[in-house]
Amino acid sequence: MTGHGTKFGRKREEAIAALLSKTRIEDAAGAVGISVRTLLRWLKIPEFAAAYREARRSVILQTIGRLQQASAAAVATLLRIMLDPATPAAVRVRAADCVLAQTFKGMENEDIDARVSELERVAATRNKR
Repeated sequence: MTGHGTKFGRKREEAIAALLSKTRIEDAAGAVGISVRTLLRWLKIPEFAAAYREARRSVILQTIGRLQQASAAAVATLLRIMLDPATPAAVRVRAADCVLAQTFKGMENEDIDARVSELERVAATRNKR
C-alpha cells in the first residue's frame, strides 16, 4: 500500500495546484488526470480540504504582500492626482476622499488593535489568578 499512498500524495498535491490555477473544477481534475467525481470526493476528506485551505491561504498572503509592496506607489499616485491643478476637480476630490478614508480606516484599525491587545492582557492576567 505504500506505493498507493505515495501516488495519492503526489496526485493530491497536483490536484491542489490545479485547483489553485484553474477556474473550473472540471479543468483542475482534467489537468491532474482524475475524474471530477474523484476530486469532489477528495475535497470532502478533512486532510485534503485542510491542505487546500492552507494552499489558498498561502496564495492570499503572497498577494497581500504584493499589494503592500505596491502601496507606496498607490499613495504617490493618489497624492500626485490630488495635488495636480491640471487634474479635473472631481478627480482631485475623489483622490482626496480616498486618502482621507484610508487614513481614518488605518486609525480605526490601530485603535481596535490596541483595544484587543488590552483585552487580551486583562484576560491573561485574570486567567493567571
